Amino acid sequence: MTRIIGVVSGKGGVGKTTVVANLGAVLASEFNRNTVIVDCNVTTSHLGIHMGLHYTPVTLNHVLKGEHHIYDALYEHESKVRIIPASLAVKDLSGMDLTKLRGCLQDLFGKVDFVFLDSAPGLGREALATIHASDEILFVTTPYLTSAMDILRCKEVINELGHNQLSHLGLVLNMVENKKHELKRTDIEKLTELPILATIPSDRKILQSLALKTPIVMLRPHAKPSIAFKKLGAAILGENYKPSRFSWLRRFG
Repeated sequence: MTRIIGVVSGKGGVGKTTVVANLGAVLASEFNRNTVIVDCNVTTSHLGIHMGLHYTPVTLNHVLKGEHHIYDALYEHESKVRIIPASLAVKDLSGMDLTKLRGCLQDLFGKVDFVFLDSAPGLGREALATIHASDEILFVTTPYLTSAMDILRCKEVINELGHNQLSHLGLVLNMVENKKHELKRTDIEKLTELPILATIPSDRKILQSLALKTPIVMLRPHAKPSIAFKKLGAAILGENYKPSRFSWLRRFG
């Protein structure tokens, strides 16, 4: 069965695209799952850039216009995850129908294990199209009150739209520094009424991976954020992640 998971956040700048890129790479390379990640932030697309894609003649924009089949827009990464990027060209926004997103994905049903939809932040047209196309929702937040409150607003809107059947998988708590001014894990779970599936530590190695356009799980597979992403992949699968017995030694290599 194909799982269509929308990855959403109430505000921008919480690292949602970084989560999608690394989670997709982990599930494909570490857990051998047939995984597709889709850039649904069509106005300010970043997912392809995160994955090192520089030339993508066919994108999600072209598929939504009815000019190409969705398989024409699939690009395989070295991690084995496949990416459907959005166009970087402003002209490709014209004539695009976001309401067709779910229909365009139907040809992937039963042929892949996971489709992760990287939503635009907030609750605009692109984000709502992502929610409409999803069966499950994964929320991304940072350990601050404003970000957590925005998750509450997202949940309210999803319910108001009549999507009560959507499964809320839980939260990814991103950019955690364990400072005194950050909300505690238990407080965030209580406020949002969602379980935290993974805590991703803030690490300059992530900034390095972004600069090199390579997911950190591929660049530094034994770094603390990479282990956290692997635990997140296992949680999505309903499994417990068991690192190699000597993996902690490799962090010093």
